[in-house]
Amino acid sequence: MRAKILVAIVGLILLGAAGAWAQDSIIDNVKQACEPEIKAYCSQVTPGEGRMLACFYAFEDKLSGRCQYALYQAAADLEDFAAALTHLATECEDDLMKFCAQVELGEGRVGTCLLDHKAEVSAACQQAIADVGLEKVEQ
Repeated sequence: MRAKILVAIVGLILLGAAGAWAQDSIIDNVKQACEPEIKAYCSQVTPGEGRMLACFYAFEDKLSGRCQYALYQAAADLEDFAAALTHLATECEDDLMKFCAQVELGEGRVGTCLLDHKAEVSAACQQAIADVGLEKVEQ
């Protein structure tokens, strides 16, 4: 059950209810910092499924310091993001089951549900929402 909740949280944040961590900005930072390397070594790679990371790995000895740092920072940001998701899943597990169990996963629906019931969820869940900066995304 806990794994399902965590998957729901990951989905809600990655698919439309992100707060402090904008996944697009992490990707954009890497694209910008590694632009010369992408053009020189990875221009024929179709992004997705880890293919760009595999290309960076294949040419790791040719990566600039700026690109290496951007990749390091992206990994650190994603680690923080995962910790925040775990915190939210742990603190809001009962509330998600109570208020959002019937909500279809994806497109930020679970996050929207949680935020729609923000006044009704436990104090611990409210604090976790604030801690991770979960906010509604207008669609």
